Amino acid sequence: MSTQTQIYTARPIPPAVLDELRNVDDAGRPCVPYAETESEAGNPLRCCLRRTEAGERIALVSYAPLRRWAAAAGVDPGAYDEQGPVFIHTEPCDGPGDGPDAYPFGRPGVLRTVRRYDARGRIAGGRLLEVPEDVADGFDQAFTEAFADPEVKLVHVRAVEYGCFLFEVRRPA
Repeated sequence: MSTQTQIYTARPIPPAVLDELRNVDDAGRPCVPYAETESEAGNPLRCCLRRTEAGERIALVSYAPLRRWAAAAGVDPGAYDEQGPVFIHTEPCDGPGDGPDAYPFGRPGVLRTVRRYDARGRIAGGRLLEVPEDVADGFDQAFTEAFADPEVKLVHVRAVEYGCFLFEVRRPA
């Protein structure tokens, strides 16, 4: 249980982007819905930042988070552009709820990559985070460290075991 309120906001994939991905993903492939099975349940959903449950209609699509951020910012991330697989609901969902003070897909002992990006969409460093017992405090410290560099505009949190994008945190206004 967190001893403090989380400082930063984990951002899911925006609803307008989800609408596009439910048609054609960032690799140009059509969305192929399927029902999550009991044995596969627990995959990380990037639309609502929770894990899948058996029977839910989901899809595994290719997503390029930095490319989309860079396009909105009017910059070209160049070779730093990458895309990868993410799970999403095949129909609009309610997005993240007002859950406990914790970041999604983090539990004590799990490893996460906290990758920093500058205003040009270039990697500006990063770190490996072994999530501590106090999940919110561990992520908050990593994000505070990242945003201590005035050049850092956003951070992507990725799974170490698969390299998948999990969620984004932006510099507070």
